[in-house]
Amino acid sequence: MRLDIPEHKILVHQLELPILWGDMDALGHINNTVYFRYMEQARVSWIQDISGSVGADGEGPVIANAFFNFYRPLVFPGTVTIKLHVADPGRTSLDTFVTVERTDEPGVVYAAGGATLVWINQASGRPTALPEAFRALKAPTPALPGADAPPALPGK
Repeated sequence: MRLDIPEHKILVHQLELPILWGDMDALGHINNTVYFRYMEQARVSWIQDISGSVGADGEGPVIANAFFNFYRPLVFPGTVTIKLHVADPGRTSLDTFVTVERTDEPGVVYAAGGATLVWINQASGRPTALPEAFRALKAPTPALPGADAPPALPGK
């Protein structure tokens, strides 16, 4: 199964991380679990940039789901650029997406993935409203098919 990343996302954060020798598996490429750590680090550093910390004030994000599509293998040595996008913030949740590129091959996506964050109250474990800074992240919503006005009739 392949999950697609929406076109109506917005880029909110980018960081570079080293590809480590120890991240490779017996097949000689970066293990699939490492991509999830890359995505996690991008989310955490972005949340810290916006709010100063993760889990401050007894509230913070948990992951409701996560996925990755792998297009080509990453190998040591090198550095990756992780681009974090968001789309569709709701009352308590936010969809996040990442692309993984080698910095020496800008624009070549090695993997792309995503995760839905749900903001929770840590004491109760129940969802709570996203902070306003996250809810304000709205990308233009794509038009529905047939939403364009029909062409004018000749002579009208």
